Amino acid sequence: MSLGICVAGVTGWTGSAVTRGIIADDELTLTGAVARQAAGRDVGDALGLGEKTGVIICDTVAEALDAGADVFIDYTTAKSVKDNVLAAIDRGIAVVVGTSGLSAADYDDLASHAVAKGVGVIGGGNFSLTATLMQHLALIAAEHVPQFEVIDFCWAEKEDVPSGTARELAEKLGDVRQPLKIRAIDTLHGPQETRGAAINGVQVHSLRMSGFTLRCEAVFGMAGERLVVAHEAGQSAEPYVSGTLLAAKRAVQVKGLVRGLGDLLFT
Repeated sequence: MSLGICVAGVTGWTGSAVTRGIIADDELTLTGAVARQAAGRDVGDALGLGEKTGVIICDTVAEALDAGADVFIDYTTAKSVKDNVLAAIDRGIAVVVGTSGLSAADYDDLASHAVAKGVGVIGGGNFSLTATLMQHLALIAAEHVPQFEVIDFCWAEKEDVPSGTARELAEKLGDVRQPLKIRAIDTLHGPQETRGAAINGVQVHSLRMSGFTLRCEAVFGMAGERLVVAHEAGQSAEPYVSGTLLAAKRAVQVKGLVRGLGDLLFT
């Protein structure tokens, strides 16, 4: 039986690519779509598919979920994602969170709601396979190298800092171990903000400028040597499609929160 999928952010950069993937997947059926600026249009027309899908884009998540769905996928904005996810959880619908901007505390809140409703939530800073491998390898490196920081590069207009990829990486690195700090930041002279922001004890530095799409790197240092584990993405959103669809298929099989595609692939 095919899984019914509702997508919020259906006309966005990643949401549109994911929606095309859903339509092409025999195991999935698009049942609902959300995009305020395209509300009232058929998804096929809005995405230029050349034929209608029979799914009309809604203005609100609540309206789209009323059509019924097994899984809700969110690729919207940092401002709206948490409310969207809670709306789906309250309806007993499993969720895949592709939108960045949620903190560890936000995810803790979503986890408690998901457990209470008995549904699964899979939240990933990045659903790309290669980005997931980058995180996996960085976590291995952190077991052996005590000094590390994260550098996050994104396009100039990106609204949230750090990226979901960098935030999730820092949170997980800090869970492996707290990085060794040779000199405490509060002992430095000059603007201490230049040392970045601490996320779960890990210093994270975010660059926002033209010329970058997405790049995230974990930098590990030891006396006389350095290791950089990095992921870089180009202009296409295609790298995020297969991982998102995998998460959608697995979300109905889990209860509570799963953080990251890596927890599906490597555990």
